[in-house]
Amino acid sequence: QEDLEALIAEFQSLDAKKTQVIESSCPPPSPRLNGSLSAHPEKDELILFGGEYFNGQKTYLYNDLYVYNIRKNSWAKVEVPNPPPRRCAHQAAVVPTAGGQLWVFGGEFASPNGEQFYHYKDLWVLHLATKTWEQIKASGGPSGRSGHRMVACKRQLIVFGGFHESTRDYIYYNDVYAFNLDSFTWSKLAPAGIGPAPRSGCQMATTPEGNIIIYGGYSKQRVKKDVDKGTLHTDMFLLKTEGLGKEEDRWTWSRLSPSGVKPTPRSGFSVAVGPNNRSLLFGGVHDEEEEESIEGDFFNDIYFYDMGKNRWFPGQLKGPKSEKKKRRRGRQTEAEDAGDEEMEKQPAQGPVEIVKEVVAEDGTVMTIKQVISGLADEKERSESEEEEEEDGALGQQVEPCPRSNAMLAVKHGVLYVYGGMFEVGDRQFTLSDLYSIDLHKMEEWKVLVEMDPKAQEWLEESDSGEEDDDMEGAEGGEEEEESSEEESEDEEGEEQHPPVQPGEKHTDYLSRTEQYWIHLARSNMGPDAKEKKVVKVAHAMAKTVYEDSV
Repeated sequence: QEDLEALIAEFQSLDAKKTQVIESSCPPPSPRLNGSLSAHPEKDELILFGGEYFNGQKTYLYNDLYVYNIRKNSWAKVEVPNPPPRRCAHQAAVVPTAGGQLWVFGGEFASPNGEQFYHYKDLWVLHLATKTWEQIKASGGPSGRSGHRMVACKRQLIVFGGFHESTRDYIYYNDVYAFNLDSFTWSKLAPAGIGPAPRSGCQMATTPEGNIIIYGGYSKQRVKKDVDKGTLHTDMFLLKTEGLGKEEDRWTWSRLSPSGVKPTPRSGFSVAVGPNNRSLLFGGVHDEEEEESIEGDFFNDIYFYDMGKNRWFPGQLKGPKSEKKKRRRGRQTEAEDAGDEEMEKQPAQGPVEIVKEVVAEDGTVMTIKQVISGLADEKERSESEEEEEEDGALGQQVEPCPRSNAMLAVKHGVLYVYGGMFEVGDRQFTLSDLYSIDLHKMEEWKVLVEMDPKAQEWLEESDSGEEDDDMEGAEGGEEEEESSEEESEDEEGEEQHPPVQPGEKHTDYLSRTEQYWIHLARSNMGPDAKEKKVVKVAHAMAKTVYEDSV
């Protein structure tokens, strides 16, 4: 603990050397998870803060600040003096006061080897109009924690749950605190009724009436020496207030029994509040925990919770309709597409498993199992078949790959999904892609920043025994990003394709490496390229490399 505090203090002394705000355009941020993405209350911007990255050997923590300009599809790095220390698994909430404020509470710092944790209990505000960080020192707040949830509710910030982990033990919380945005004071709430069990990583949303919804989350408990059992919570609660957002308000817990199709059990999902009084949940992972190992199924689906109707339903893509079909079907189309009500009323169908493959820069093919919540009905499928006949083969639907711990934000009814991670075996892929989808239309995902296979670095534990660069590893920051950019430029010059094995036939080589070449062709040709053309180019590239090798 003392070592980590010394490390944090050293980083803060480096940050203190910055004396002015520097804003500069930059490429998309490096891969990360467990950061925060927030919509600016007044501008068409998203604000990314903090997060973590693990490359197989070292854990990197960030406290850098990036701003994404929605209209220009461009990123800027904003260096602000005296920022909060590096952290991940914190919470951020935006309020529209004085040109916009971004409030940040808690989170964790990890040692470079990822085995020691320091949990923060500090509260910060970024004044968006003046681009200044300010630490708010107020007593009586929550203990140090990460994985908690925080929302703005009337003129308060409400914090619930989370966990604290040390080398010897861990504890999960179910306490509730309120920070008053007028008096700048903390108060611990003591709601009546039976509330949720202790947990982290739950869904927390504010209703228009000023009440709070809690769904799901994760906790673990020790079942015997050195053996922990995890629990995926799927229950739901309402924290109701009677009052105007003051410390003396009376709060009450009650259990909710929503109708509709609930999300399948999972942890590591990401949450946001969408239009039409709906909160939403995206992605996550369902771990099959054995005593020695964990295997996970990752998700990329969306579930909506209608706060007014107390009803869950899966978000289903309608797909873009061709103009020709719209004209021919006329009013019938308008009737079928009217609102989300029809989407809600579709009968629930069993989850469908799809197997996908992702190819790393080194040619390793990772197979990912993806479970989607259900399929559209027969009529929609027959319509899409008609359209395919009219318009030629449809390109493969663009969508974010399944992931957990992504960062979400909603602006003008559009959901943005940034980064996150998925695992295949012992290998972790940390993402830096950015997708969006219009929640009003639910037609299609748009890729704004593609996943870069070259950004996927993975070092096996045995690759290096060095322990003298702990400082650099924990720091993350600019040096690490710059060096990784240089490395990727070097790699670009001599790209390593999957080698041909001795005596291997062309057909066998193509069969073994086809997904790699398709992925490479698609990344070169762009997301709008037709699937047949992508496959044709992929086969041609594979043939060239095969013939050169032979």
